[in-house]
Amino acid sequence: MEDLFELAVLVPEAQVDAVGDALDALDALSVGVEDADAHTDAERALFGEPGMPAPALAWDRSRLTALFANESAAKEALRLLQAQPFFEPCSLIAIRAVPAQDWVRLTQSQFDPVEITPTFWIVPSWHEAPPSAQTVIRLDPGLAFGTGTHPTTRMCLRWLAARPLESVLDYGCGSGILAIGAAKFGASRIDAVDIDPAAVESTRFNAHANGVDLRMGLPDLAQGAYQTVMANILASPLKVLAPLLSAHVAVRGHLVLAGILERQVAELQEAYAPYLALQVSDSLDGWVLMTAQRPL
Repeated sequence: MEDLFELAVLVPEAQVDAVGDALDALDALSVGVEDADAHTDAERALFGEPGMPAPALAWDRSRLTALFANESAAKEALRLLQAQPFFEPCSLIAIRAVPAQDWVRLTQSQFDPVEITPTFWIVPSWHEAPPSAQTVIRLDPGLAFGTGTHPTTRMCLRWLAARPLESVLDYGCGSGILAIGAAKFGASRIDAVDIDPAAVESTRFNAHANGVDLRMGLPDLAQGAYQTVMANILASPLKVLAPLLSAHVAVRGHLVLAGILERQVAELQEAYAPYLALQVSDSLDGWVLMTAQRPL
């Protein structure tokens, strides 16, 4: 494989969007942005929950990197950028050769089978299942959240694997991994819903790949009561959804919530107190699984 060439430029926060868009238009193979002051006293973290806006669009000083197929393309992109008024406060860091790699294999090498229980595993399509795996979900990393590696997903799947299942609502289905897990463990009626149409399509694809039968769609698909209502989202939307999710829980049914940090337990219990009594039933790496059962 021939080397690629990386163009790296230093960009103030106000120019990040314009420079990034210009690099895309100049046929960059990829464009990345990172804090130019990372690992220094001036480093500034930008934290935003998934699905929520970050507190700022970029850092005070960002390092934009763009990959090009050859050196001449990288130099031509720099020449065209330097002719634009918005590039005036920006500066060149470097143009350098980057050894070519098989990016597909490199990406795949970062995802190994994930153990949920000793006999239940999440296995990427390019891996063989471990000998101990009796139940397997085949799932490849994609655009939607839920590859089985995050503690919240693993706790939800452990909960599903530990009890008999009937009807299940997966609210905020992402990749569909929880709904697929419910199907693998015998649930007879499974509805998977998400506000993001891309997540619904991801669920559809993954359900087909695993040979399971689900209903999937936007949230209005969910109707009536379910024996298990599961939502692996984040604390803030879970609080807002308290009356809606609780209303879907059947008598003697279970509500299962994840995406909750240990420090957020009390506020979730308070939000759900008018409907159901939440308790912590599992914890992993600073995250908790909270569950409740509707009484007779």
